[in-house]
Amino acid sequence: MRFMLSSTALSSRLLLLSKVLNNKNAMQILDCFLFEIENGKLMLTASDNENAMRMSIGLNESDQNGKFAINSHWILDAVKELPEQPLVFNVDMASYQVSISYQNGEFNFTAQNADEYPVVQEVAEGATTIEIAPSVLCENINRSIFATAQEELRPVMNGIYFDLTAESLTIVASDGHKLVRNRNYSIKSATPSAFILPKKPATLLRNVLAKGEANVKIRFNERNASVTFEEGTLTCRLIEGNYPNYNSVIPKDNPNKITIDRKGLMSVLRRVLPFASDSSQLIRLHLEPGKLELSSKDLDFSTSAKENIVCEYTGQIMDIGFKGGSLTEILGNINSDEIIIELADPSRAGIIVPSTQPENEEVLMLIMPMLLND
Repeated sequence: MRFMLSSTALSSRLLLLSKVLNNKNAMQILDCFLFEIENGKLMLTASDNENAMRMSIGLNESDQNGKFAINSHWILDAVKELPEQPLVFNVDMASYQVSISYQNGEFNFTAQNADEYPVVQEVAEGATTIEIAPSVLCENINRSIFATAQEELRPVMNGIYFDLTAESLTIVASDGHKLVRNRNYSIKSATPSAFILPKKPATLLRNVLAKGEANVKIRFNERNASVTFEEGTLTCRLIEGNYPNYNSVIPKDNPNKITIDRKGLMSVLRRVLPFASDSSQLIRLHLEPGKLELSSKDLDFSTSAKENIVCEYTGQIMDIGFKGGSLTEILGNINSDEIIIELADPSRAGIIVPSTQPENEEVLMLIMPMLLND
């Protein structure tokens, strides 16, 4: 079998697919990329037995259909340093000897029988389908993934929750200390349904969706999801279980509101945080009309810091504590220049929202308070 394709097209696809592979696999074949040639097109697959990504490349020429598997390290190292040029593959389908010819040389190695490669589990017909713009899905994953947990006892918290209702598609992530809720009112369904996307496929999608234009189609059932994007498909196993009622932890009608420059607040936070205790990262916020004071201290090392920043504040004079690292993460994942922080009292969660919401969306982030020792 002989076929020809672009070196940079192959290299770019393989680099994206390589992020699916694990460093150690129970099956040796999972160290490989699956190559399938059919009707003038190459379909590349990478799998870790729970997630599988397939991407296609048009071939300049090919003389027959066939499939084989190539060790990922060999092929990646062979092509990633090559400048743009045609690569010619000659594959002996009886012995699986592979020869790749290029402008100034050639590579020779042995492929593996593709029949040993695990079959990608397709999502059955009748599954729920969501269509969403790739930029919107990418932004929602970017905004949410930092808030996912890493827990063995509650695996449902380790993924991103997609909640489709008659009003909206809500995308949620939480580790119990912080929470992100994204609502998209342009996507809805008369039949409510939901799924929990694990962190790994969410990260893979974030890497491949940035350049796409065509809508992404998500099909899912109770166990699996299939995400079809412009250049290929990602199939993954979902996290099974019931996600907690995220709306019940979000306080309503908070009377104390701060409107403040997001980047200015982040700068103050970064200056004050190094002087807080490493273990607690406690930052005290003192609020009064027109002024927010951030302060920190570490009694073990006799360090402290405080700084004032101008803001608009309506509410009672109050002090509240937050974990500085979590607050920094939240501020770094909001795009708005100005933010609004809504507070009820020092014992209840703080709500942070952008002053200007994205079109047809509502972004809300929540951070739990820390106990202040006065």
